[in-house]
Amino acid sequence: QVHLVESGGGVVQAGGSLRLSCAASGGTFSSYAMGWFRQAIGKEREFVGAIAWSARTTYYADSVKDRFTISRDNAKNMLYLQMNSLKPEDTAVYYCAAGIIPLSSISVASGYDYWGQGTQVTVSS
Repeated sequence: QVHLVESGGGVVQAGGSLRLSCAASGGTFSSYAMGWFRQAIGKEREFVGAIAWSARTTYYADSVKDRFTISRDNAKNMLYLQMNSLKPEDTAVYYCAAGIIPLSSISVASGYDYWGQGTQVTVSS
């Protein structure tokens, strides 16, 4: 059982930056692929980005590519999402997730076994 806790959300003006963190406990963090997903009000949960267990490979949704960066520190059991050039459409609850997933399915939410409770990100125009 892996327990995930996100932090770092808040309110920021368009063009600003935020760094989300996800602390993992209760499992072998380095064994899991880790993903970030988000859900805006009235919309389905969508893939933001993911990182392989080795941290050698990252994946991003087209909507955040070149603005967001995922990283992980397996020694500290931490996952990060650096978000730059934020836009109002990035407003959502952001969730981190963990799973043992084939890389071909790393963007699929249903493949993840463990989820955090989410952290709200609000980008004002």
